[in-house]
Amino acid sequence: MSDRLIFLGTAGGRASVFRHLRRAGGFLLRLSDLWVHTDPGPGAFVYLHQMGFDPRQINCVVLSHIHLDHSADINSVIESATDGGKKREVVLFAPRSALEGESRVVLPFIRKERLAGEFILEEGKEYNYNGLRIKAVMKHKHHHTETYAILYNERILYVSCALYEDRMLEVYPRGLDLMIINTTLYKKTKYIEHLTVQDAKKLLAHLKPKLAILTHFGYEILMNHYLQDIALEVEKETGVKTLCAYDGMEVEI
Repeated sequence: MSDRLIFLGTAGGRASVFRHLRRAGGFLLRLSDLWVHTDPGPGAFVYLHQMGFDPRQINCVVLSHIHLDHSADINSVIESATDGGKKREVVLFAPRSALEGESRVVLPFIRKERLAGEFILEEGKEYNYNGLRIKAVMKHKHHHTETYAILYNERILYVSCALYEDRMLEVYPRGLDLMIINTTLYKKTKYIEHLTVQDAKKLLAHLKPKLAILTHFGYEILMNHYLQDIALEVEKETGVKTLCAYDGMEVEI
């Protein structure tokens, strides 16, 4: 089977997610003969079944940070992926804050009785699991929450929620096969630690991946803009082929 990317949901931020303007289930990657589910937000478990995907196929779950639009279904997805603990072969990559402390989102019994292993994300650290390589490339500034950009197999970069910093231009790898960018806003009208379309343009113009996919759209961008026009605008200004994701979109990579 070729490598694949499937978007379970493409909403981001409280307003678009919890008003259910779009789904918010994160995305699936098929890499190194493994299925990887990243950021299983609200409804992810249900969306998997609605799309005809058996969660028991999932080998790894990746969590970029603890905000509910990324993590609300983390326990349900792990429980279903392990078939209620019968298949103890699923591993989790997550920040320490997702596992420990008063703000943890992964339940203790899930950690103890369901997972085959845990990998604690830290900036600059690279991990290898059955041929899958995952690196926490950069710790983002995002509303005082431990949040990471994540590199898969040295070819796919997931730019999770963040305040734009010029340091990204130096830390993120250049010339990748794919960048998935959480582009929650078109432009900023007030201070908020989310990326905008204008930020995505800066990243793509400098880093020049072969393909960029924008996702995790907030209320303002969904209500006031045509996403197809945004993709064309970004591609024209950066020279990078750009798509705006939609719920259920599948891409061969």
